[in-house]
Amino acid sequence: MSKLATAKRLIVGRPFRSDRLSHTLLSKRIALPVFSSDAMSSVAYAPEEILLVLSTAGISAYSVSPWIGVLVALVMVTVVASYRQNVRAYTSGGGDYEVASVNHGRQWGLVVASALLVDYILTVAVSISSAAANIGSVIPFVATHKVLFAVGAIVLLTAMNLRGVRESGSLFAIPTYAFVVGILGMIGWGLFRSFVLGDHPRAESAGFVMVGEHQQMAGAAFVFLVLRAFSSGSAALTGVEAISNGVPAFRKPKSRNAATTLALMGGIAVVMFLGLIMLARITGAIVADDPAHQLIGAPPNYEQKTLIAQLAGAVFSGFTPGIWYLVFFTGLILVLAANTAFNGFPVLGSILAQDRFLPRQLHTRGDRLAFSNGILFLAAGAIILVFAFQAEVTRLIQLYIVGVFVSFVLSQSGMIRHWNRKLRAETDPAARRRMRRSQLINSIGLVMTASVLVIVLITKFTQGAWIAITAMAAIYLLMTAIHRHYDRVTAELERQEADAVLPSRNHALVLVSKLHLPTMRAIAYARATRPDELEGVTVNVDDEDTRELVARWEHENLPVPLKVLESPYREITRPVLDYVKRIRRDSPRDVVTVFIPEYVVGHWWEQLLHNQSALRLKSRLLFQPGVMVTSVPWQLESSERVRRVVRPASMPGAARRGLGVERKGSERR
Repeated sequence: MSKLATAKRLIVGRPFRSDRLSHTLLSKRIALPVFSSDAMSSVAYAPEEILLVLSTAGISAYSVSPWIGVLVALVMVTVVASYRQNVRAYTSGGGDYEVASVNHGRQWGLVVASALLVDYILTVAVSISSAAANIGSVIPFVATHKVLFAVGAIVLLTAMNLRGVRESGSLFAIPTYAFVVGILGMIGWGLFRSFVLGDHPRAESAGFVMVGEHQQMAGAAFVFLVLRAFSSGSAALTGVEAISNGVPAFRKPKSRNAATTLALMGGIAVVMFLGLIMLARITGAIVADDPAHQLIGAPPNYEQKTLIAQLAGAVFSGFTPGIWYLVFFTGLILVLAANTAFNGFPVLGSILAQDRFLPRQLHTRGDRLAFSNGILFLAAGAIILVFAFQAEVTRLIQLYIVGVFVSFVLSQSGMIRHWNRKLRAETDPAARRRMRRSQLINSIGLVMTASVLVIVLITKFTQGAWIAITAMAAIYLLMTAIHRHYDRVTAELERQEADAVLPSRNHALVLVSKLHLPTMRAIAYARATRPDELEGVTVNVDDEDTRELVARWEHENLPVPLKVLESPYREITRPVLDYVKRIRRDSPRDVVTVFIPEYVVGHWWEQLLHNQSALRLKSRLLFQPGVMVTSVPWQLESSERVRRVVRPASMPGAARRGLGVERKGSERR
């Protein structure tokens, strides 16, 4: 096994057989952390983003934060209820893309697909960047090397997901549940201290005075600020759609298990989101958009901690392990939250590839039955964003949630059409009542998500949302171009008229540089194919070498004529191409077969020393119509080190056939 293959086995593990796909399906207990970590972990930065936006108007603007939180929670409950209808109706894993394609048409389906692809990439970038910020609150090295930390975390997540969905889900279950227990425990203990013990915890920033950049903001400007804070807080809804794309990964009954997991996720996320906003009000925590200029009373060189770190310090004051526990698992869950995208993006990419809107390679499962190419593509896109925005959450979040709310709106409107179509064919009154109830839920979801989308576009467009919209448009155009290409190739390959006529003759050429063993093997193989005409062809780039070759050819008395092509400018490729074209021009119905001897080497650097002329010639001959190119390999001794030994147990009857049994001589070597 080569070093590269060994490294791959260490990272990815042994390959799974295709019939083991059913063993990788997830129970609700594992599916919850796999598909819900993004939605649940967004509570770690969504409340903070609300307060950061409001901070520009001063501390007085914080008074509206609970109302913004309640509104965001209401939207979340509505969206979760709406998507429970989606996963029951569409279980193939296409999610919003399938709903929009079936009910609105292919073009709208591609709009949803492009929005989701962009949003998945942003999910990874935002989650990892937020993790860097939270861990950096207690580890200064991470704070000063956020980009390095983020890239390393993405690479680690990629490796874990390449090992398969079930393995990565098992690895992520403990941190996810530990995070939920930590947040709920902090909220519960903080409320108990405040309302039962009367011991109001205070955040380290509670004593600071915050001066807003626009202290006198009022009227329409203040309304715009509140709407902008609401749109930033709506990041808490990201990840809800991931379960609808991951229904095939659930155990049977798939739709019911997915709907149950969705309800659990929504309930936990809403409680944590509202609880953190309430704790922020109780503890007086302050997070400023520009702490160096806005905070008065802060000590020199004050480093502003994240909201979670401040709340943990206030609630667990005097109990350092509790603070470290919460900060550690918050940072870890934010890293693992990107796993939602690592499960959703490859599945959606596979479906789009199957529909011929993305390269076919995205539809292929890897060694561990995961869509490896989609995982690698997602990781590359997220790393580019991390570098471009220096892992700054506030800058990245402006691009965020546009795509997911576009998919929300088109999905809910598509579900309304779905129920209308079902109602036209349904006559049972009980079934019609259930459909009407589902349609009402989706209608409420449409109104609320459309309202949020309008607010997001108005408040975030100039802040960076235009970048996400541009990326969505670019991906849409790319997918339509790929689809046109596949359609064009399919139509071209289905034309049988020209291929139905057999060629008149086969004119075979063996390329000769020297008369050695590889050339002799190529001549023997060419003769075995019994062409109508066979000749050796050499290019004269050195008169002395050519005369020696001709003399040896005549001395060996080979039953094949040797054609010498003159090359005044010492080119090899062009004279051969011109000769092949001349044969085709003189006999258009003939097929020309070119046999090229090639060395098989065992070291990468040997490839640089051999086969270069053959590779250049092959690359040009492949574009010539009516020309077949055949490589005749000659294994050098160095190639023996990469030969794989097939063990007798690898296939039935291997020992009887002599496969995988090494000779004694080879063992002695």
